Amino acid sequence: MALFDLSLSELHEYHHTPEPPADFEEFWTRTLAEADTFPLAPRFVRHDAALPNVAVYDVRFAGWGGDEVHAWLLVPGAAPGPVPCVVQYLGYGSGRGYPHDHTLWAAAGWAVLVMDTRGVSGVSGLPGSTPDPHTGSGPQVPGFVTRGIQDPEQYYYRRVFTDAVRAVRVAAVAPGVDPHRVVVAGGSQGGAIAQAVAALHTVVAPAPDAPAPIAALIDVPFLTHIRRAVDVTDADPYQELVRYLATRRHDVERVFATLAYFDGLHMAAFGRVPALYSVALRDPVCPPSTVFAAYHAWPAPKEITVWPYNQHEGGGSEQRGVQLRWLRKLLGGASADTPGISVLSQ
Repeated sequence: MALFDLSLSELHEYHHTPEPPADFEEFWTRTLAEADTFPLAPRFVRHDAALPNVAVYDVRFAGWGGDEVHAWLLVPGAAPGPVPCVVQYLGYGSGRGYPHDHTLWAAAGWAVLVMDTRGVSGVSGLPGSTPDPHTGSGPQVPGFVTRGIQDPEQYYYRRVFTDAVRAVRVAAVAPGVDPHRVVVAGGSQGGAIAQAVAALHTVVAPAPDAPAPIAALIDVPFLTHIRRAVDVTDADPYQELVRYLATRRHDVERVFATLAYFDGLHMAAFGRVPALYSVALRDPVCPPSTVFAAYHAWPAPKEITVWPYNQHEGGGSEQRGVQLRWLRKLLGGASADTPGISVLSQ
């Protein structure tokens, strides 16, 4: 695919800082407070995944509305003590799949908690198992982006982001995990969730002893600078919004008013932990200008890996190597430099 967005030099200078809704902080403080009226109730059941060097747990916990959310926990079996943990959020249409799909972090000596995304059947090939009993009222087009979009209280991603915040708390009490070294990570939809979770731990003033992520790995994030994305790309899932508004022509402002509570551009402004972003300059799904806008809005120390010739796959497995080195450096290990890869710091 040809370059279709801003040039790289323009992307370095591209800033867009719209005002969030006036009650943005109140909305999320109230949302998470309501969720906290339900006990977290985490359950960790050993699971035989035929991985002799990894302890695998089938996890259940209470998410938004007390709904049961599923996850996998993998902990390296030979670890001498509590280990850091990556809370992994999944891309659009992906369920938690199987434990053997998620062995990278355990191979590096870290635990990983893979949160299932509610309501996902696994159309991408990785099945999910968490239902979404609250589908929201009103019309929608196929997919998740317009589910409950008439009202931020009913919107699908209100439930997903809340599940994801609570998953960090689950990781902090998981067997074999160091509660003070939890990182959030994801790509595309998962990147949007990781970005939001890291920010929401700042938006909502936590208790002094509440677990919080120490860093965020945010790859090609979806749901970010949404109005520009809808104008720039013809690709799904943003096209779900276009199809919806093509027949509901008088709902435009209402729709974008709802999305403003979930837009990663507003979330990024609250980033207070180190973040490693990635962007692909030929990405038709999450246009590079939307990623750079969030990256520039993130006020904490940050780096971004730029993949000039890639589409939505971004750096793929090579980006995982960048992340491994970056986290090793963050935790006081060796250099994060990767030969041949452009990583920009601010």
